[in-house]
Amino acid sequence: MRKLPILATLALVLMAGAAHADTSGKKIAFSNNYAGNSWRQAMLKSYDIITKKAVADGIVAASDVFTTADQEVPTQAAQIQNLILQGYDAIVINAGSPDALNGAVKQACDAGIVVVSFDGIVTEPCAYRVVVDFKAMGKEQVAQMAKFQPKGGNLLEIRGLAGTSIDEEIHAGILEGIAANPQFKIVNSVTGNWDQTTAQKAVATVLPSLPEIVGIVDQGGDGYGAAQAFAAAGKPRPTIILGNRQDELAWWKEQKAKDGYQTWSSSIAPGVSSLAFWVAQQVLDGRTDIPHDLLVPYLAFTQEDFEAALPNIPEGGVATHEYTQADAIAAIKANIK
Repeated sequence: MRKLPILATLALVLMAGAAHADTSGKKIAFSNNYAGNSWRQAMLKSYDIITKKAVADGIVAASDVFTTADQEVPTQAAQIQNLILQGYDAIVINAGSPDALNGAVKQACDAGIVVVSFDGIVTEPCAYRVVVDFKAMGKEQVAQMAKFQPKGGNLLEIRGLAGTSIDEEIHAGILEGIAANPQFKIVNSVTGNWDQTTAQKAVATVLPSLPEIVGIVDQGGDGYGAAQAFAAAGKPRPTIILGNRQDELAWWKEQKAKDGYQTWSSSIAPGVSSLAFWVAQQVLDGRTDIPHDLLVPYLAFTQEDFEAALPNIPEGGVATHEYTQADAIAAIKANIK
């Protein structure tokens, strides 16, 4: 077999998918509204791993991270406005609100800055959005619950960070799931902020007034805390949907070994932050075919496969995947219709 045609074909593929312009002088900023749980810490770590290498390799000049000191939307809006003044070429955003930041985002776009939101997205049309179908994930929680609790019963819902698109979408999906499975009823809802300590306190507060609970639907980072609250109160252990955190999956393994406990776990991979970075780089690189809405799969574990994944998740961490530039190009291609 001759090598020349193969190399020529590979060159054409790379030209079609990657470089159009030089991004080595471009600066990308990351505006993050919250870092107070294990998922956000894993997200920042994934972003740091990928972007430091991109800077070292000369793909971009800088990729700086800015996390707000509070969870207030006005603070993040002011931060974005400061990044505009500092001359960044692109801003990656994990937003505290889907719409309250739109004014600042529009200012960035009008200044010629590429804006890519992910996880907590923004609805401003000029921005790009890298998301999983959180509504589908929420609905699937109830479908999975129906497998473990076919007779139905009372559910407790643990919600995430108020005002974010993630919280609203997962909640909407759970409600759709309840509508499709009317044997279940949500009897109370608490806020867990995607954090096991916060969730444990919130669940412990309402437990004395709750009827018998057969299951807990939630948003990730709260399952282990909920389990601890039920154990401390001496209440029967419900079916708790989990969120891919190491402590949750380790607890699941212990419960399974003890009596065959069954559940399901899902979350967006924290490394989606690195995918958002590469999408920004590809836009700066001159690609004009990138959809403004890119859908990527969420990461789920079942009774059959979670134990194999557990050793690969660091203690206190979250199951994740760091995206390469090639992964980003493939994800973009999969979203082009």
